[in-house]
Amino acid sequence: MDIDVLGALDVRENGISITPTAAKPRQVLALLALHADQTVPVAALIEELWGERPPRSARTTLQTYILQLRALIATALAGGEDATRTPKDVLVTLPGGYLLSSGGGTSDVREFERLSGMGYRAVDAGDHPGGARLLREALALWSGPAFADVQGGVQLDMEIRRLEETRLCALDQRIEADLRLGRHRELLAELTVLVSRYRTHENLHGQFMLALHRSGRRGEALSVYQRLRTTLVRELGIEPSAALRRLQRSILMTGPERPLESTETPRRRLAPVG
Repeated sequence: MDIDVLGALDVRENGISITPTAAKPRQVLALLALHADQTVPVAALIEELWGERPPRSARTTLQTYILQLRALIATALAGGEDATRTPKDVLVTLPGGYLLSSGGGTSDVREFERLSGMGYRAVDAGDHPGGARLLREALALWSGPAFADVQGGVQLDMEIRRLEETRLCALDQRIEADLRLGRHRELLAELTVLVSRYRTHENLHGQFMLALHRSGRRGEALSVYQRLRTTLVRELGIEPSAALRRLQRSILMTGPERPLESTETPRRRLAPVG
């Protein structure tokens, strides 16, 4: 089974899609696919579908959605070589929940976690070219927001936020590695878009300030700081972190003809604001 959730939901068995078009069964498959090879409790599925006020028929209706998914799985299995595997072997009923068996197939989330983990370790070991490459490969697995075409409930919304934070962490580390490799001019266009999207994200703003300063655009770097400070004070009632203030002072004290000695950017990350 091949599972893609870092963008549109796409689950395939034997190369055939088993992703339903109806919204509720799609939610069920999304949650099962994200936690493939793990038991997803019935209670979690019910909360995902109906929140805190499920109908009395919730369990029966959920069973209907499971049957619909198994019908799609049956069609996909019919085109395969393994005639012994049944829909109930793929979508397993267990005490208290259900399990989607991946059968050792691919998962873009697992591959992202593998590549980004290797990238973090490479950066920590001082291998910035290797770390940047691995993190870039991990980020390339994202084709859009996680579960972009699924109307999520409580459970999926929580998982989407978690996945987005892991993506931002990988992005932050990849940009940090690129800065250490002197790729500041190459980063300017990307960082322009990112700071516009994440208007209170201090790390990204600090990286943008550093890239601008190293590109001889000291005044613009200082303007980025002032815009961020205005946004933080107005929207969150806080001042920029001490690390970001130190970066601003370093830029103020360092002439445009001389690069900053340190490439370190602020490590405090605020909740992104779209």
